[in-house]
Amino acid sequence: MALRSRLPSRVVATYYAYQATLSFGFFAPVFTIFLLARDLSYTEIALLSTESAILTVVGEVPSGYLGDRLGRRTSLLVSTTAMTVSIAGFVVAESFPAFVILYGLWALARVFRSGTGDAWLYETLRDRLDDEGRFTAVRGHGRAVNLGVTVVATLAGGALYTVQPALPFAVSAGLHALGVPILLSFPKTTAFEEGRDTVSVRATARVVREQLTAPGTRTVVAVAAVLFAYTNTVNSYVQPTVRDVVGLPVSLLGPLYAGFTLVSAVAGYYTGAVDARLGSRRTVVLAAPLVILGVGLVTLFPLLAIPAFLAYKGAATLLRSVTAGFLNDRVTDAGRATTLSAASMTYALARLPLLVAAGAFADRRGPRPVFGAVAVVCLLAIALVWLATRRAAVDA
Repeated sequence: MALRSRLPSRVVATYYAYQATLSFGFFAPVFTIFLLARDLSYTEIALLSTESAILTVVGEVPSGYLGDRLGRRTSLLVSTTAMTVSIAGFVVAESFPAFVILYGLWALARVFRSGTGDAWLYETLRDRLDDEGRFTAVRGHGRAVNLGVTVVATLAGGALYTVQPALPFAVSAGLHALGVPILLSFPKTTAFEEGRDTVSVRATARVVREQLTAPGTRTVVAVAAVLFAYTNTVNSYVQPTVRDVVGLPVSLLGPLYAGFTLVSAVAGYYTGAVDARLGSRRTVVLAAPLVILGVGLVTLFPLLAIPAFLAYKGAATLLRSVTAGFLNDRVTDAGRATTLSAASMTYALARLPLLVAAGAFADRRGPRPVFGAVAVVCLLAIALVWLATRRAAVDA
């Protein structure tokens, strides 16, 4: 009994250790600049992001289904291994085709983790602590741990880049490799310890459709999809904007990204409190347009760039945890990872029309106008979601 009482805290601590290995901080402050230095254009970078989004759309639901069939830990091991290989590949890649391969591995890693990691945490908290209600808070704290490591890594990343541009990727690959032994110590959730009945593809698809199209859920998923489409699209233009428009030297990108990460860590830590006070649906629906509007104003007022980027980094972290908690509370074990992966697929699908258009636009007009142009499109999309929600309520 004493051993069991100590087990939950150990499990949560292991989850936090795993989150620490997922940091991209060593190369995040210089990632776009690194790609530009390898003679890629904004359009080519956008094409790589589009490839990743397409593979996410294609792979999210099958990977989530495998997570439901094979077990959460196995899927996470596949993810960590693929991500480690992908990051290590950036050390030697110098051509666009090579980056195409590495982005493919990166997408594979992301889809095997996106729904499965949240499903493992939710079920483990329920099985070991009998308190799945802590999911949002624990996920937020885990994200805060990840971001705390990222603060230190980003401070080192800029310095490593000045020594050798590929060095941040080599160090990051080593950090990710540490995730493998940590994952091997993860307990299986009760369903996989005791065995479970096989759920057919058709039955799983029906569960996913019913859960994602429920009236309250579809609005949150749609608004979150627009927000994440915006943040993923404009993220590639943050570094060249602060370097070329704000005038920040590359050597200070590390400290700047450390600041971004600190804000995100604080937001992640207080995710549970915000969710409890405002509610998941209200938090997502109200915060999303404010974030998009704030970052979009950078096009008109470049001096807003750094504070706007700080706000969006923190808000994006908070809203991802809130959205994941919202969905977990509304899905069943039989299709949990598949449903969460389907939501991630929706987010990836929403950004597909934006990526290449934004890249071509940036090649012609520069990076700063992208923030405002994409913001207009996304705010219109959210307005349409609101109108559709009100019309559905009236018809009901």
